[in-house]
Amino acid sequence: MLSCYIAYISLRSHVPSGLDRDFRRCVRETIPAPICLHRDGLPRAVKEMNSQLQRQGSATAVQGTGYTSDQGSPRLRRVTSSRPDQNAPQFNWRPASAAQEDAGQEAAVPPKDLRALPMPMALKRAISQVQQMQVPVLSSFQSWKRSKAKSLSRARKSIGGFLHYVTLWRRSLNKIGGNFGDGVQSYFLFLRFLVVLNFLSSMLIIGFVLIPSIVFRSVASNSVTMMDNGTAECRQYDHKPDPLVRYYSYFLDLLSGTGFMEYTYLFYGYYRNTMVAESDFSYNIPLAYLFTAVFYFVFCLICITARAGTAVRVAVATGGGATGSYSRNVFTGWDFGCLGDRATKLKQKNLHYRLQVDLEEERIKNEAASLTLRRKVLLYSSRILLSLVAFGLIIAAFFGIYRATTFSQSKVKETGVLGLFYEYLPSIVITVGNFVVPVLCDQIALLERYNPSITVIVALLRSVFLRMVSLGVLLFTLWSQITCFEGVSEECALCHYNHKSYPCWETRVGQEMYKLTLFDLLITLAMLVLVEFPRRMVVDNSSNKLIQFVGRQEFLVPVNVLGLVYGQTVVWTGALFCPLLPLINTLKFVIVFYAKKITLFSNCRPAAKTFRSTKSKVFFLLVLLFGWSLALVALIYSIAEIHPSMSCGPFRSLTSMWTIVPLSFYSLSLTTQGFLYFIGSQRFSIPLFLFFSVVMCYFIALASVYGKSVDLLKAQLKLEARDKQFLVKQIEELSRTLGVAK
Repeated sequence: MLSCYIAYISLRSHVPSGLDRDFRRCVRETIPAPICLHRDGLPRAVKEMNSQLQRQGSATAVQGTGYTSDQGSPRLRRVTSSRPDQNAPQFNWRPASAAQEDAGQEAAVPPKDLRALPMPMALKRAISQVQQMQVPVLSSFQSWKRSKAKSLSRARKSIGGFLHYVTLWRRSLNKIGGNFGDGVQSYFLFLRFLVVLNFLSSMLIIGFVLIPSIVFRSVASNSVTMMDNGTAECRQYDHKPDPLVRYYSYFLDLLSGTGFMEYTYLFYGYYRNTMVAESDFSYNIPLAYLFTAVFYFVFCLICITARAGTAVRVAVATGGGATGSYSRNVFTGWDFGCLGDRATKLKQKNLHYRLQVDLEEERIKNEAASLTLRRKVLLYSSRILLSLVAFGLIIAAFFGIYRATTFSQSKVKETGVLGLFYEYLPSIVITVGNFVVPVLCDQIALLERYNPSITVIVALLRSVFLRMVSLGVLLFTLWSQITCFEGVSEECALCHYNHKSYPCWETRVGQEMYKLTLFDLLITLAMLVLVEFPRRMVVDNSSNKLIQFVGRQEFLVPVNVLGLVYGQTVVWTGALFCPLLPLINTLKFVIVFYAKKITLFSNCRPAAKTFRSTKSKVFFLLVLLFGWSLALVALIYSIAEIHPSMSCGPFRSLTSMWTIVPLSFYSLSLTTQGFLYFIGSQRFSIPLFLFFSVVMCYFIALASVYGKSVDLLKAQLKLEARDKQFLVKQIEELSRTLGVAK
């Protein structure tokens, strides 16, 4: 009844007075609005309304939302129109038979969206009710297809709502974005992505390596142990810890990964070189170990690429400029689903920080555009000089890491607290360098006077170069001593590696990566307790002007993001030698999330220099991809070049880790070998390469066409804006002229 009144009120101004009584009769008889629209009176009214609108020429064109009547029940029919003028809202109220005859004679006009019709909202709602009541004439297959599509759509919405509800740290991230802006929020989103990535990777390693190794070691089965190669001297490995030790030795072993920790499933040396063979089942532990490590890297690459693609699409869609961002924030930035004062204030703060970034970048761009030639030369000269100073600081940090690693490896036999200090000396030097040098580089970047986004990128580049290459220097130092790269050939002549200092060199590398991961977590917690909380307390309880001027610390996004990338790169590098390192890193990142959240809300103030998060998210993932590439180089070199330890690990009987792949290949059936040969042959690879090349060229051409279309539309919008400005000026001049004339 209410919908009928609404439709009547919306049509009353357009319906002639003689036909108004037909609709009134529908209302008095309490006939629903959708049925009223199919009675005899209202269709005639709508037809006359269409005729009046066509004669006046006051309506815009929307053709195709027609509805037919079949005496008792509404039916969905093909809409046709014999009128030559289609510039008015048209409704086909003709009988079904006539509609079908016209459908056979005229071309069908595709229906248009109801939202585009120039009609009152109440009338659109009434028409929507008619559409819902229509019973389409469909075949059984079409009906089944439509029902399945609706079911699938409902299932997708339900799953999407459930995933949104159970999203990790959803409320915390919304609160962080509302109080500190998108830049700080992007750090925590990046941290959440790494937590999920490490958790899934650890499940992969546990499922294919750890659980089979535990089961096959504990359950008696038909296992075949590969024959060990090398002399007895090369196979010597005293890994059993001393049972009579002091109580604090267990704590030291936990921190260093030695002692009772060394011969556990945590490190490479505990896994066996066995292949389980049953009547209808076989499992090759070395092959599973190698392939799991390789697939772990591939899985991480796929996840990073997919997330980077999403971030790039957002950056391209927004244009990356302040003008588009300003318009988007002003006209479409508000979330009308915000309920309550708390959510509203958070959204207001979020928009405030976004507009602050846009205004600051526009101000810096305007200042750069107004520079004279002399000031530009001075600016670029100062930037080059400051860049050389920053590069010199980074080189000095590399030399310190090299010397600390060499000295630490020479003191490997020391025990107790002093031995623990020597073992952690490379980690300490790397952490100090990663803390001091980026702070100096950040101050140098401020003197270079870039805009906020470019400042973040420059600081990230320098920090990336420092952290990633410092890890590379550590690995180079270790490998040079393991493989006798520095010329100590006597120690490597017998076993092809330095077996006296490194009887199980894979476990030693895994211990170094384990100590780096653990030390990074300890430093984060120590900074929170010993530096950040005391600084907050001093600032809040002191009236000294200097202390108040310094104030609380800012949450520096570049430094914190590089800490995450560095930690993840360490995990990728050590995953081959410490298979459970991704699981440890998952727990570490969870602790880091809550520690950073506490320090953000308790100890930090909003950053004075904000930046746009759209491009920064893409850059974060590119930096992470660079760390993945560095770890991939270490993986390939370890698998293909260095001789495995002959006294431990699943590859102790092989000349290289990769040797297990051809050995397993030749143990397959001839049919499987032939198929794999075909996959790797030119008959398959060349057509596949050509196919992907054609597909890539197609998408590149499509992207080029879309890009040109977007550029044309942007140019058209600019022209329309100029036309509007010109018309406004003409109206103002005409108004002034008429005012003077009066």
